Amino acid sequence: MTADLLHCVTVAIAPLIAPSILSADFARLGEEINAVAGTGEARADWVHVDVMDAHFVPNLTLGLPVVESILKTTDVPIDCHLMIDDPDRWAIGYAEAGAYNVTVHAEAATDPVKIAKDLRAAGARAGLSIKPGTPLEDHLDVLKHYDTLLVMSVEPGFGGQSFIDSVLEKVRTARGLVDTGHLNLVVEIDGGINADTIERAAEAGVDCFVAGSAVYGAKDPARAIAALRAQAAGAAKRD
Repeated sequence: MTADLLHCVTVAIAPLIAPSILSADFARLGEEINAVAGTGEARADWVHVDVMDAHFVPNLTLGLPVVESILKTTDVPIDCHLMIDDPDRWAIGYAEAGAYNVTVHAEAATDPVKIAKDLRAAGARAGLSIKPGTPLEDHLDVLKHYDTLLVMSVEPGFGGQSFIDSVLEKVRTARGLVDTGHLNLVVEIDGGINADTIERAAEAGVDCFVAGSAVYGAKDPARAIAALRAQAAGAAKRD
């Protein structure tokens, strides 16, 4: 069994929680990341960083220089979600900086297979994201080259949106393809994940849950991570 397959088995037992710093206090970013870098069930598995360029999405957040600074402050793996135009040009820089997982959007990539190969060659895991309205079936061949599938459960660009339940059908399809060996990747979901939605996503087959306000809006972010993880683990129904 490959290391990636072993990782997927581990995920099925203990769901991954990736707090999104889009909901953190940017004036205290180092402290906010440290707040989720504890131990045990309360420790974030990944820190999710949303990079937006005000072109691919109608919002502007942060870029490579901030990510480079974040990487110097924490040992929690950094999960970079690039909501940007021309990821073929820009994605490699995040991998070279030391990001653990670098995700590009299928809707923006010109040559997604080459991007995946370049990201892996630079030492990062390669992720492919699809918007709520993008069919999964159009990208199944490409996904064979990727380590992560990020299903957007809101329209990308802003935090605090309501969860779109219809995307769970794509999650179920992806889960089935992973479980039967047709794909070898982590199924991640981003958007509207909280105590009211995480169980539905877990039941559909999600491995990694991006949570913004559900973590950083809580009085105790670390405790919120542990609670979300427990909910997801309890709801997951895997053979």
